[in-house]
Amino acid sequence: QVKLVESGGGSVQPGGSLKLSCAATSFTLAPYEVAWFRQAPGNERERVSCISPRDPTPYYSDSVKGRFTISRDNAKNTAYLQMDGLKPEDTAVYYCTADAYACSSTEDEIVYWGQGTQVTVSS
Repeated sequence: QVKLVESGGGSVQPGGSLKLSCAATSFTLAPYEVAWFRQAPGNERERVSCISPRDPTPYYSDSVKGRFTISRDNAKNTAYLQMDGLKPEDTAVYYCTADAYACSSTEDEIVYWGQGTQVTVSS
């Protein structure tokens, strides 16, 4: 079964860091674009970062630019989202996605989704 398995979420104080991992099972992640979305209660889902094998420049939303870093390790078939300088407004469920055009597709068009991991930033 094709899956994206996320890990690394948790609770952290403002200013802290977390690193989310997204491991692909049963398929090779390297050819795909990987996008991280997040959804806070009462808010629409937001694409916060994306990395493409066809573009060396990752995408970051204005809300996370300068604080989050997306990366991938093709040897481990895994993508990552390093989150530094976390703020209470970063609290959300974070989803890893993969698709040929995950960086530009609508959510309904994206084929592979992880189960989501909770990130809570609170003092």
